[in-house]
Amino acid sequence: MADNTGTTPQRDERVPTVVVDGVDIVYRVNGAGGGRGSATAALSRILRRGAAERAAGVRRVHAVRGVSFVAHRGEAIGLIGTNGSGKSTLLKAVAGLLPVENGRIYTDGQPSLLGVNAALMNDLTGERNVHLGGLAMGMSRAQIRERYQEIVDFSGINDKGDFISLPMRTYSSGMAARLRFSIAAAKDHDVLLVDEALATGDRSFQKRSEERIRELRRHAGTVFLVSHSNKSIRDTCERVLWLERGELRLDGPTEEVLKEYEKFTGGPAKPKPKPKPATAPKPPAAAAPAPATVPEPRSGAEPGPGREPKPGAEPGPGATSKPGAVPVATPAPAPVAPSSTAPASGPRP
Repeated sequence: MADNTGTTPQRDERVPTVVVDGVDIVYRVNGAGGGRGSATAALSRILRRGAAERAAGVRRVHAVRGVSFVAHRGEAIGLIGTNGSGKSTLLKAVAGLLPVENGRIYTDGQPSLLGVNAALMNDLTGERNVHLGGLAMGMSRAQIRERYQEIVDFSGINDKGDFISLPMRTYSSGMAARLRFSIAAAKDHDVLLVDEALATGDRSFQKRSEERIRELRRHAGTVFLVSHSNKSIRDTCERVLWLERGELRLDGPTEEVLKEYEKFTGGPAKPKPKPKPATAPKPPAAAAPAPATVPEPRSGAEPGPGREPKPGAEPGPGATSKPGAVPVATPAPAPVAPSSTAPASGPRP
């Protein structure tokens, strides 16, 4: 008999939850061919796809090209890449919302793309949508009643009033996104796909969301997070997939992949320097006023009030003389002597 008491080689105990094998995803955009809007043309495209596409000028957009990876239970995987790289498209394909052109996608359990956007209705109140979303995720009514208050408190909808009793059409985009994430996070998912959910809300809600994702990982779930915030990826994920132009460019630990991605995009975002306050221009210095010139009185004129008379001039009324000054006497004019000759025009004696 064979001896089975020896040591057996250790097996990888990680359980794969998502297997993506050579996946291509193609969008078809109708061109300017004739009859593109008629029902007959639509039926023709379904029955004779190749010939009908060429005739109608259908354009093929290759969104994802040959992507392959394996995700394991308990992992939090970040998806990064520039806009239009195929991140959201890949998540929709993993969730089963988009068909693949080539390749295969295998999942263990039911993936959930951030919860239940299709199930929520804007005309219903937030309270009714909590129950509706829970039922759409497979929760029982008892489970929904048990976690209802936890969902409302987590979303922060009632922080500034009783908004949970209002229709969802009255919510802002941030409030609606927070409620959707709260409903989705109320259940322990096998695979949770989060697309830019942590970018909504204030910093306190982002911290609660990150903590909830860690709890999902501890409950043996797998989380995919699409985000343009490198800080959220660093705080939440241990592995990163970098998609660029629909191709998987890099797959590895968070710091290694983000380092290369930041080099590709020009480095991490740096805070802009605060502009210096504009200083008001200094006013020009005022020119010194020219000394006032006092006209001197003419000879023989009486000085005005407060002026000193010139030597030889009589002081006017109110004029003051300097102390110690001696007044100078002005000689009186000499009398004119009468002429000794008689006027020639008078009568003779």
